[in-house]
Amino acid sequence: MKREKHSAGKLLMGLALVFFYLPIVYMVVFSFNDGKSLTNFTGFSLRWYQHMMESHTMMESLYTTFSVALIATAVSTVVGTISAIGLSKSRKLVQSLMEQVNNLPMMNPEIVTAIGLMLLFITFRIEKGYVTMLLSHIAFCIPYVMLSVMPKIRSLDPNLADAAMDLGATPWMALRKVIVPQIMPGIISGGLIAFTMSIDDFIISYFVTGGGVKNLSITVYTMSKRVNPSINAISTVVVLIITAVLVLINVAPKLAAKRQEKVELSRKRRVLPLAVCGAAVLAVIVIAGLRQGGSQLPYAGQTLHVYNWGEYTGENILREFEEKTGAKVVMENFDSNEQMYIKVANGEAYDILVPSDYMIQRLIQEGYLQELDHSRLDCMDKLSSAVLGLPYDPDNTYSIPYFWGTVGIVYDTTKVDPGDLEREGFGIFLDTKYRGDIYLYDSERDSFMMALKSLGYSMNTESEEELQEAFEWLVQCVQTMDAEIVTDEIIDNMAQGRKALGLIYSGDASYVMSENEDMGYYLPESGTNIWSDAMVIPANAKNPELAHEFINHVCSYEGAYDNSSFVGYTSANEEVMEELYGPGGEYEGISAYMPRSGNPNDEVFNYNEATRKIVANLWSKVKIAASNAE
Repeated sequence: MKREKHSAGKLLMGLALVFFYLPIVYMVVFSFNDGKSLTNFTGFSLRWYQHMMESHTMMESLYTTFSVALIATAVSTVVGTISAIGLSKSRKLVQSLMEQVNNLPMMNPEIVTAIGLMLLFITFRIEKGYVTMLLSHIAFCIPYVMLSVMPKIRSLDPNLADAAMDLGATPWMALRKVIVPQIMPGIISGGLIAFTMSIDDFIISYFVTGGGVKNLSITVYTMSKRVNPSINAISTVVVLIITAVLVLINVAPKLAAKRQEKVELSRKRRVLPLAVCGAAVLAVIVIAGLRQGGSQLPYAGQTLHVYNWGEYTGENILREFEEKTGAKVVMENFDSNEQMYIKVANGEAYDILVPSDYMIQRLIQEGYLQELDHSRLDCMDKLSSAVLGLPYDPDNTYSIPYFWGTVGIVYDTTKVDPGDLEREGFGIFLDTKYRGDIYLYDSERDSFMMALKSLGYSMNTESEEELQEAFEWLVQCVQTMDAEIVTDEIIDNMAQGRKALGLIYSGDASYVMSENEDMGYYLPESGTNIWSDAMVIPANAKNPELAHEFINHVCSYEGAYDNSSFVGYTSANEEVMEELYGPGGEYEGISAYMPRSGNPNDEVFNYNEATRKIVANLWSKVKIAASNAE
């Protein structure tokens, strides 16, 4: 019986190890994949490691991650240890009070700490960036150090320091040569925890940073819309660094013990922190070296601040622009037009924004954009006429197209009858045949577009009665169809064929169809949203001349091809669009890539603040109805 239990225990332990480590092995293997697929290994290549090394954003984030972690660990370990020692000599009431204060940050949800720190920096008008991230990491690491050191201090004889001073030691000598060596295991544990917490942190870092400063967790988050294989490469590098640290921690003391048996304890205490710090310092030095470079080019030493959607740039476009101009590109990412608008309205300075059509209209109306200097632009004749002169900016006075496309239905051809799509259009989302097998996109604008078009109305309607009908249509959908409301996870989920159909942007559908040949894309005859995202220069841009150069680079054949082929959205460059969709092109035969033209029911969104507020309120109620239906 005991043998059987022992065998079962070993089996469970083995399964647990497989569960934890198999995903890491999978990630490492696919970091060497030649293709972009995360499920199909097409051949060995160092392509994504090269891309990682050439990516200013990735290497900067790796440097920021380890430099912040090292400094925060060093400072928090010293401050936390001294605070714990000082607290041990305080009165019981003070000790009890301070311990509760120390525990509070650890017990608080991270989001509360993050918002508190953000408001603190805003209140004192401290510009958010590297320093605010570092200060925040130090602040949340100190309690963990104190928590590790306090038990060791309590275990000491309280008269130890007095005895040392009676024998002639000064207070400083008593602290350094008597107290600290006795509590060294607690200090080391606290330092390791602080280092781990800093490396791992996302939420606090996300709220307290600015100016394009990102650690690795923020960079990975902004790349998560469509998992970029470069994530596998940079994650593998981090795994290797951590593995090296663990090897040093475990092997170095044993080697030292064999050489010097008499000083085994002392050597272990020294090797451990040196191993951690040495490996991390080495990583920072290597990464810092990789960040160096550049030559005296036209814009050498200048910085271009770009605010763009996550995973919306090509594999090489930023690096090539930096090499051509000598400038540094700092790119920040937003999740929605509204998030971007808040930052711009609050006065944050960027040189390039990439908002959507209706948001550009709003920014123009409110005076947040400057007119483009067309004498500096050499790209206008390269762009498709179908995406120029759109209603939100009829003369392209303020904007130059970046990507464009449609919103339609992605569907599994093995599950969905094409006749149902042709007959019902967007109404298929109310067809009970597909109950529990559909995705709705968590976008008030596009969801109401779908409902309004299904009802035969304009998506730009200002009629409250028609909006109410659309609201009831959506409520019926979420209550009777068990619809799952998602955002960008629809991309990978549909690529894996997890649902029958869903509402999706055409560029994301292009990727899904390239990953899964069973997927199709349908645009109802009742019409859809012909959308476009475009590059604009804010009124408070600090480097508009360089911004014009960036626009030219993005619209050039090389830049546009890299952008569109990598991301999957339709290029505004007509030559690139036709080449990618034509024979031998990367998106040959993928209908989602080429936007539809000639359907009189297709529309471009207009901005209307009153309607926007009504729709936002109604969409909140739709989501409440969806949660109640569950």
